Amino acid sequence: MEIIERPETPLLDGIDSTRDLKTLSPDALRQIADEVRAEMISAVSVTGGHLGAGLGVVELTVALHATFDTPGDKLIWDVGHQCYPHKILTGRRDRIRTLRQGGGLSGFTKRAESEYDPFGAAHSSTSISAGLGMAVARDLQGRANNVVAVIGDGSMSAGMAYEAMNNAGAMDSRLIVILNDNDMSIAPPTGAMSAYLARLVSGKTYRSVREALKSLSKKLPRSLQKKAAQAEEFTRSFFTGGTLFEELGFYYVGPIDGHNLNHLMPVLENVRDSKQGPILVHVVTQKGKGYGPAEASADKYHGVSKFNVITGEQSKSKPNAPAYTRVFGQSLIREAEEDNRIVGITAAMPGGTGIDMFGQAFPTRTFDVGIAEQHAVTFAAGMAADGMSPFCAIYSTFLQRGYDQVVHDVALQGLPVRFPIDRAGLVGADGPTHAGAFDIAYLGCLPGFTIMAAGDEAELVHMVRTAAAYEEGPIAFRYPRGEGVGVDLPDRGDILAIGQGRIVREGSTVAILSLGSRLKDALAAADVLETEGLSTTVADARFAKPLDVDLVTRLAREHEVLITVEEGSVGGFGSFVLHRLNDAALLDGRLKLATLTLPDRYIDHNSPAKMVAEAGLDSAGIVASVFRLLGREKLEPTVSPVRA
Repeated sequence: MEIIERPETPLLDGIDSTRDLKTLSPDALRQIADEVRAEMISAVSVTGGHLGAGLGVVELTVALHATFDTPGDKLIWDVGHQCYPHKILTGRRDRIRTLRQGGGLSGFTKRAESEYDPFGAAHSSTSISAGLGMAVARDLQGRANNVVAVIGDGSMSAGMAYEAMNNAGAMDSRLIVILNDNDMSIAPPTGAMSAYLARLVSGKTYRSVREALKSLSKKLPRSLQKKAAQAEEFTRSFFTGGTLFEELGFYYVGPIDGHNLNHLMPVLENVRDSKQGPILVHVVTQKGKGYGPAEASADKYHGVSKFNVITGEQSKSKPNAPAYTRVFGQSLIREAEEDNRIVGITAAMPGGTGIDMFGQAFPTRTFDVGIAEQHAVTFAAGMAADGMSPFCAIYSTFLQRGYDQVVHDVALQGLPVRFPIDRAGLVGADGPTHAGAFDIAYLGCLPGFTIMAAGDEAELVHMVRTAAAYEEGPIAFRYPRGEGVGVDLPDRGDILAIGQGRIVREGSTVAILSLGSRLKDALAAADVLETEGLSTTVADARFAKPLDVDLVTRLAREHEVLITVEEGSVGGFGSFVLHRLNDAALLDGRLKLATLTLPDRYIDHNSPAKMVAEAGLDSAGIVASVFRLLGREKLEPTVSPVRA
């Protein structure tokens, strides 16, 4: 194959597929990496998104695509935060400035988007399991392609990664795992000598000698076999530090400098050509690599809004109201000042959940357990069982990962674990993988579970205090991402009566019963309906469970139309209301009824407002639902438009 020398002109424009990388010299690949990094910085400065993780794997991405025959060889990125360079090199560069925009590229890997994305990811720690599944499928179908899973050191805090490794080691299937370690600096031992050793132990000669020594040890007297094996393991771990992975059945290579293509390429070529499996390659990278503001930032620009490329300054709009996450964090601190049994628990999301604020105030009462939602839930259950008041703060979409523990370890035992559920409902640019669509349904079916939803930020303050005071069993309260609606906040919340909603606005013809974040739109819809001659009641349910039976019954009996509205899936609050009305024989044909939920499909990423409108849950959607029930079109405005 002809090797193209590195020219002075840009190279990235000439890359139409990953096959083009295989014609380039190592020096030219270095230039490609530089151009990919510049392209990524430029694109994310326009779109916002996950920057630091991608910057750290630019060289690794180039090396993987230059070494392996993708997409025939399967390359699986864990989580997907680091996949932007991968997208640039796999035919999506012309759309890279549509990242996380409506109709544009996903911020994560997505099977429907490209043949180069063999597995969709946005939740962590799934890559090794998926990769093993693909490796076994390959073997059963008689194919010979490589399967490579790239997983970050943060994702290795989840038990699922070790379950997969344990299974892979026992099956001895040919699988390559790249451990992207960006939590340590590249110290001298990880330099030239380490690269030499990694290349040595990944090569055919070393592997052959090692296997020969293993075979020889089996022929020794039984009393010496164990000693020989221990000596071999000690010698190897002395140089490489891979004993843990070896115990799980993986052949360990590393650590190697993930930014040095001269170190990376020979090792990747060796493991590619090896028939041995499974293999783990330990690659050390620097998050935010190559962009000064990211390298200097504490979070390495993990997630950014639009920013100035030269200064790194991010554009920030002035908030109209405090964010729900911040309101929760401050409210929890206020309650913890009164009750020293309150503790805060998070699963690797202290900033995203507001637990970081609590941690600053109460460091000894704050616990970040890593990406381990199952453990977080049962850990909280253990605390509750022994007299503490745990607040286990996990995003709605991530709480799904600990559902068995919610059922078996918390609900079944009736333990008073408090679940603050952030990111409830649609979340905008992160799309369906992060939408909090299902928590009302999956918690509401559990006996003895109390579920609240905040209609505004003041209501959230009340719900934090209510949860702190509640000792009868598990209780959850959900609230959306982003800013509140701008209401005044109390210094400390009131304890709400369990299972009681409130009337926010009185009317006589139409009743809108809102749960949670749609309250503002329900009130706006009522304003429109009033102009159309339809007197409208707006009620805030506050509780999905236990349901305010008296409120629901009253609304059904006293109004011609009843609309329930929730930013959750089918099977949630609206279903609970239907059950109640059916039991009370109020579904007799007189009442015109609609339950507005998220549609029974996944809504792709877009601006939050457009996603809510697509779901029919904004004020216009509520009004349209009322008119459909009444069998009439919305009246034309009675006021003439103002002419210029």
